[in-house]
Amino acid sequence: MKRQLAPGLAIHKSSINGKGCFATKLFPRGKKIAEYAGERISDFEATKRSRNRRILRICYINSRWSLDGSRFGNGTHYINHCCEPNAFMKNLYGHVLFFALRDIHPGEEITVDYEATLHPDSKRCYCGAKTCRRTINRV
Repeated sequence: MKRQLAPGLAIHKSSINGKGCFATKLFPRGKKIAEYAGERISDFEATKRSRNRRILRICYINSRWSLDGSRFGNGTHYINHCCEPNAFMKNLYGHVLFFALRDIHPGEEITVDYEATLHPDSKRCYCGAKTCRRTINRV
């Protein structure tokens, strides 16, 4: 079964990490890019799954729920971390949305600053930004 990507997104090899999510159309500054999609799981299950995986595609919703983008995702789970991102995530009423921090042009990789994840604080960052803090989590 082929995964249905959110409109305007494509998945390609990333210079940051593995595969990345790339724009296929212009996303103007401040405009919504897409909503994070995946299997809705309890935070207990999210913690359990994070112990068994090297690559995490789990996104926090609130103190009870998370989304596992590796199951029923729409491509947004390939949005990589960057210390100088071009997008940001906003949690609105249990929905995790991505918005453009600046104009994102076709062919550009979409990135966000994860700041806090289920990864250990020692998880290295390879974004290559001038201000790279060298870890994914903001510690």
